[in-house]
Formats: sequence, structure tokens, C-alpha cells
Amino acid sequence: MKDDNSVFPAGIKRTKHRRSVYSVLENAASPLSAPEIFSRVRDGDASVWLSTVYRILDCFVSEGLVLKTTVMDSSMAFYELNREQHRHYAVCVNCRKVIELVNCPMEKFVPEIAESDFHVLGHKVEMYGYCKDCDKKISSLH
Repeated sequence: MKDDNSVFPAGIKRTKHRRSVYSVLENAASPLSAPEIFSRVRDGDASVWLSTVYRILDCFVSEGLVLKTTVMDSSMAFYELNREQHRHYAVCVNCRKVIELVNCPMEKFVPEIAESDFHVLGHKVEMYGYCKDCDKKISSLH
């Protein structure tokens, strides 16, 4: 993990559990839910509670270290490190696997907005479908 001084903003205590949550997110290939983060942290430290993981994530989100998003209008939030670049995802409607898109489908898109002086700050794009494993299972049923 990076040096704590470059990771945690001033005012955030550098506790063992916070370091563990940060490490899980730093090594994650895709956004994770709080229960997934909890499971990975708990593998190395049985003393942590799910409520602690949620509090740490809330702290990290409020400090801008972590981005919180939902996919497919779910009540389940997913978390990832704020790497100062936006990303988009494809989500399997069967198993809920989240797969990062290689490019931004909005790069060359110029929106036509009814209010001409509207200033766009960002966007969110989600694609839905079946991952390769679920697609094989579903195709074999037909």
C-alpha cells in the first residue's frame, strides 16, 4: 500500500481497519459492495464488524477517497477508489457481476440539451446484459 501520508487526508485517523478497507479497494479489479469488502477484510482480521466497514466507507466517501455508486437502480451500493478518472460498467443481469468498460462511450458524444446554458459536470453510463458465464448457461437452456 502507498505511504499513509499520501493516502489519507489530514484529519483521518490511520487505523488498522481503515488501512485494511483501503487495501481491499486498492487491489480490487472492479467496484465492491460493503459486504464484499467486509468479507475480504474479515479474512485477515476477524475482529472487524460490517457496521465498521460501512462507517469507514462513509468516511472515505465524504473525504473523496472513495466513490460510491449504485448499478441497475439497486439499493446495493458499490465502492471503488477515487482514481481521479471516471469509469463505466457493464452489469450482468443474472449474477450481478460488474465489468469495467475499456472506453468511455460518451467521449465523442455531444449532448443537445434544451437549456443551452446548461453546464455538464459528468455522466453515468451503465450497460446491462449477460456475462460470458451466464450467457453460456442461458443459451444452453434454449
